[in-house]
Amino acid sequence: MSNDILLRVEPDGIAVVTLNRPAKRNAVSLAMWRELGTIFADLARRADVRVAVLTGAGGHFCAGADISEFAT
Repeated sequence: MSNDILLRVEPDGIAVVTLNRPAKRNAVSLAMWRELGTIFADLARRADVRVAVLTGAGGHFCAGADISEFAT
């Protein structure tokens, strides 16, 4: 898992997935998009996880896609 996405599972079954690119307002890169799919698929299979919360670091949730990766 990259440092761009943080995962914490609390003992009470709450998984917290944090987008961690505050300098980019947590814009999601292609690599992050793929990683999020894997993370949530894994969480769905875990018996110890009851709910997942997606949040953003640094006072922002998510600006959307990181369009700086798009080819012109």
